[in-house]
Amino acid sequence: MVVTALLLLVQGVTPALRAGVDPPAQRSVDSTDFDQAVLGGIRQGVFPGAALVVGRHDKILFAKGYGHLTWSSSSPGVSVDSTIWDLASLTKVVATTPALMLLVERGKVVLDTPVVRYVPEFNSPGTGSITVRHLLTHTSGLRATLPLKHAPDSATALSMVLTTVPVATPGSRMVYSDLNAILLGEIVRRVSGAPLDVFVTREVYTPLGLDEQLMFRPPKKLERRIAPTGLWHGHAIAGIVNDPNAARLGGVSGHAGLFATATALARYAQFMLNEGAAPGDREGQIIKKETVRQFTQIAVPARRGVSARTLGWEALPTGEETSSAGALFGPHSYGHTGWTGTSLWIDPDRDVFVLLLTNRAFDPRTRRSFTKLKQVRGRVADAAARAVDGGR
Repeated sequence: MVVTALLLLVQGVTPALRAGVDPPAQRSVDSTDFDQAVLGGIRQGVFPGAALVVGRHDKILFAKGYGHLTWSSSSPGVSVDSTIWDLASLTKVVATTPALMLLVERGKVVLDTPVVRYVPEFNSPGTGSITVRHLLTHTSGLRATLPLKHAPDSATALSMVLTTVPVATPGSRMVYSDLNAILLGEIVRRVSGAPLDVFVTREVYTPLGLDEQLMFRPPKKLERRIAPTGLWHGHAIAGIVNDPNAARLGGVSGHAGLFATATALARYAQFMLNEGAAPGDREGQIIKKETVRQFTQIAVPARRGVSARTLGWEALPTGEETSSAGALFGPHSYGHTGWTGTSLWIDPDRDVFVLLLTNRAFDPRTRRSFTKLKQVRGRVADAAARAVDGGR
């Protein structure tokens, strides 16, 4: 067994999860479809490494690391337990959304209250009718993003967001916008009295036992474990948030900046399937079941080419020709993706989640890498659905 484990590690494969997540289920899951999809992505040059975890609310069904942190075979192999990933926009649903869930259920934030009540500086023409609900559902009418990286400092960058004006009537249509999440992170800070990273760590990650595995601004000592997401004069860049706007905002933002291991994200997914309770502790609610249900039901129906939305999450149908959730996940599924190459989809009807973390943004060796990554995600999600259905 020791020899087998060593061989797997040499190949960049992690045989099982360890700390913080239940061991794999006794019933084995055929890895063929998973391997073909993920290794196919590596062979195509979409990403050099990936971590895949499939599980239920109480057990892990499949967990495996593939490839390496860079395209060099001499670089560290991917580990489900120890490799750290820049989650990009998964930050929106793993940090910002749970923080809002807590503040809403505690009565500190009201969904249909104008944002300006919580952030008085957000008072440019047309912003007065934008509510917290609009931000969570991406129906605020704000533009997709702003060039914050050109701001001289973080205070100026934040001021650019607070003084922006809508380009569409609030509530009229869904336009996915990082500005919505940045504003939500600022609401968390104003209402709770603590920065987003401090609040969500104290209130969610620490109760889940994940305060050392989910983090913003990872320390330099962890750099060797972090999957790089960029190149600078030929050198791999790791540990610095890939999103330039999040970097200009100081590395902690509502839209990006969170780093995590696959182990930690799997436990968070189990927490969502447990409807707000830590895995193995359904009696110890961190967030009320009713709040989880409120935030994960469809709030904005899908329109042509535009996905359905919950409060914070993407929902089905995604409106894409090739969906990152595949074709088999159920109608109550919700999930999110990240530009760096991360994704998480949860199907509560099947009681299954599929987590795929890659560093596609590092140095893709193929054209249209993001589209090809969606194909890999879809194949993995379909394989997970088939595996669960076949085991019933």
